[in-house]
Parts: sequence; structure tokens; C-alpha cells
Amino acid sequence: MNMSTATITAADINKLRQTTGAGMMDCRKALVESDGDFEKAIDYLRKKGQKVAALRSDREAKEGVIIATTTPDNKTGLITTLACETDFVAKNADFVAFARSIMDVALKNNVHSLDELLAAKLDGASISDKINDQVAKIGEKVQLTRFERVDATGVAAYIHGAYRMGVLVGLSKNSPAVLEAGRDIAMQIAAMNPVAVDADSVPAETIAREKAIVTEQIRNDPKMAGKPDEMIDKIAVGKLNAFFKENTLAAQPFVKDSSKTVSDYLKAVDSEVKVTLFRRVQLG
Repeated sequence: MNMSTATITAADINKLRQTTGAGMMDCRKALVESDGDFEKAIDYLRKKGQKVAALRSDREAKEGVIIATTTPDNKTGLITTLACETDFVAKNADFVAFARSIMDVALKNNVHSLDELLAAKLDGASISDKINDQVAKIGEKVQLTRFERVDATGVAAYIHGAYRMGVLVGLSKNSPAVLEAGRDIAMQIAAMNPVAVDADSVPAETIAREKAIVTEQIRNDPKMAGKPDEMIDKIAVGKLNAFFKENTLAAQPFVKDSSKTVSDYLKAVDSEVKVTLFRRVQLG
């Protein structure tokens, strides 16, 4: 059953506008055509040729504290997100210290999941109960909303922008030089927000989604009217290759030296080292 125009609220439209930057009427139409599904509405806007940002799963609540760190042996990395309602609370030193104490518990207990962390003990009480104490003390909603873990031969961690973003990078080797390079790569990921390590590791659903969007954009171009499907498909593949170059880590220009790619930079550090995976979590 399609969402009727009567059930689309101003809040729905505003949320889509904030996510995409598209106009109010375009957002309203996109929601109607997409049965109220926000991701489908974003795809609808992109297919119509609008320059909008794709919805990213790495985004969290607008305010809070993100902690990213590694174990002393640099073989495990963790990210936690302690969300709150206001910037005032997020910047409070006691709140930041509380977020760090949660991470200390996660490291001490070798935690593997969000539920496991919420049940873990901090000063004799569960993390969940400690968070409830914070709610009572602060007077606004506080939640532990995200937990990420990376296990690899080597792991580098990076916190960006006053605890507003955390990045973990898994590496195939573990040495001082490789870990230092890993921190550079983590900063690259923070700045450039790649969708995958390389073209081979892009999820199949992402490839299918991007190809559908690109193909529809080409079909909507008046210059392509009447062109055969084979030509349109060939152009779409070319555009996808450009997408991979811009949005996969290994092929991106290295932010500290744009004359080389990230892959080139890593090879210069160690010809055998590879990035095995990464996690990026941000507020906003």
C-alpha cells in the first residue's frame, strides 16, 4: 500500500531535506513515490539527476562521544558511541570521561557485542544501569548506540573532531611502520569516507544500487534518447568504474600526497601489507 500524501509529515520532509539537501517539493514527491522509504527516496532523487548525498549507515545521533582505540598489542580495535541530546553535554569533561570508562570496561572484558558491553560491570553495576544514572543526573536521553570491533594482525585507530568520528583499520601486518601508516589510512578514511577497501570488496547490493541509479540518470539525459541499451550499459559501466575510483580506499588519491593512490602509499611502506577491513562511525 502506497503512503498517501496525508501521512507524509513536515518532519519526514525536513529529515529528507537535511539528509540530501534537495528542495522541499522534490523531497515530498520522492517520499510519495517511494512509499515513505527514506533510502528509496534518496535513490529516487539521485535517479532524477539531483546531486544528493547517499544515506550512510555509519552515521549516528547528532550529539555524543565516539571513542576509538586498540588493545596494547594492536591486534583488536574497538569503537563505542555514547549518544546524548545536546552539544553541551557531549563536550562536558565528565561525560567524555564516562564514555572513556565504558571503553576501558570493553577492553578489560574483551567484549564482542553491544549487548555484552551493556551487561558488563563498571564499579559494581552494569553499564546499562550506569547509563540510567547518567540520564537521571543529566536530565536528557543518553544511550550506548554503537559498538564496533575489528580483529586483525594489526589494527590502527583514529578519533577525529572532538570525539565526533572514530575509525579502525585492520592491516595484514603489525609493525611500528605499518601501524603508523595505518593511522594515516584511518585519517584518509575519516576524510574521504570510502565505501569499501577496493573494487573487489564492494558489496554486491551497493554495485547493483549504483548501477541502477547511473543507468536511470543516463536514460533521463535528452542526448541519450533512442540510444540502444548496449550503449547505455557501456556508459554505465564506465561511470561505475569512476565511482569505484572515487569511493574505494585503495584507488583514492592519498590525502597527504595526491600524486599517489592509497595503494601506492602502502606499497612504499611495505610491499606486502594490505588493508583487510575498516570501520568508520560518525555523529551527525
